[in-house]
Amino acid sequence: MTDDERGTERWIAQRSPTWRQLEARLPEVEDRRRAAPERVLEAVRSYPELARDLAVARRVLPDSALARQLDRLYVRLHRSLFQPAGSLGHDLARLFLTDVPIIVTELRLRIVIVAIGFFLAAGGGWWLVTTFPELARLFASEEMVEGVQGGQLWTDGMLNVVPSSVLSIRIFTNNIAVAVVAFCLGGIYGLGTIYIVALNGLMVGTMLAFTARYDLHWRLLEFIAAHGFVELSTIFIASAVGFSIGEAIARPAHRSRAAAFQRAASRGAKLMLPCILFLIGAGLIEGYVSPSPVVPATAKLAVGVVYWLAMFWVLAGLRLPAVWRRRRSSESLSSRQA
Repeated sequence: MTDDERGTERWIAQRSPTWRQLEARLPEVEDRRRAAPERVLEAVRSYPELARDLAVARRVLPDSALARQLDRLYVRLHRSLFQPAGSLGHDLARLFLTDVPIIVTELRLRIVIVAIGFFLAAGGGWWLVTTFPELARLFASEEMVEGVQGGQLWTDGMLNVVPSSVLSIRIFTNNIAVAVVAFCLGGIYGLGTIYIVALNGLMVGTMLAFTARYDLHWRLLEFIAAHGFVELSTIFIASAVGFSIGEAIARPAHRSRAAAFQRAASRGAKLMLPCILFLIGAGLIEGYVSPSPVVPATAKLAVGVVYWLAMFWVLAGLRLPAVWRRRRSSESLSSRQA
């Protein structure tokens, strides 16, 4: 090891406690209504020091995890100290344009893990009902079982029984309740969230396998197509937030358990707002579009995919894809040259 490398290691070891302390106290500074004056003064004094540390990290360790971590910390501190006075419109714009995409990026691995767990549970439900058909009665009522055996889905004729408006309200309130429960049960070290994910996966796999025995699974998938993508994605996100809360309690790292829980819960609550809004839209689609016999299957699938892409667009911070941004910039450059 060279002298420069040893010097870099000593510098990192010396400055790391300061960085961890700043990151732990930064949420208090970001909350302007509750921030203590002494904490704000400490953040102000830390600002030039952090800028100097970031410059050193970029020079000595470019493209390293440390440089990226300090860059994110510096951006948060700069935004906390120099952002203008808040308002409802400003707070909403910051939530959707800045906070939501950052939180989604931080939770992306957990979202993938939750999705994998859901589909594994769905596969287990499919196998159980395929092997032991009588187990379908654990997840379906006698009326549903008798209807499927008679060649009818429980979704047939829904609009003849309940108006679309009432049906939509029932659906999105139930979906919001499921998402909130998956979020809150993460406080039990993530065990409650595991239960919600496994239960929903088993239900989906069980009902698909049961309807497949009577060649009705394509009709069930047609019903799900318009709203299912967004509903499942929201469950994955809410469950990932729940896992992050459980992880914060079980492994608070350099923070106290209370501080780690507060940070994870605050971060998750910000992400739950757009998810709840999309669940309301999914409920309206499920009440008006999904059960409608006059809407063809291709149109339902198109609605589901477009709505799903809109959700991704919002979670990405309302940013255009890279290809579109390049095209727009080239068109703008061409127009200025002309």
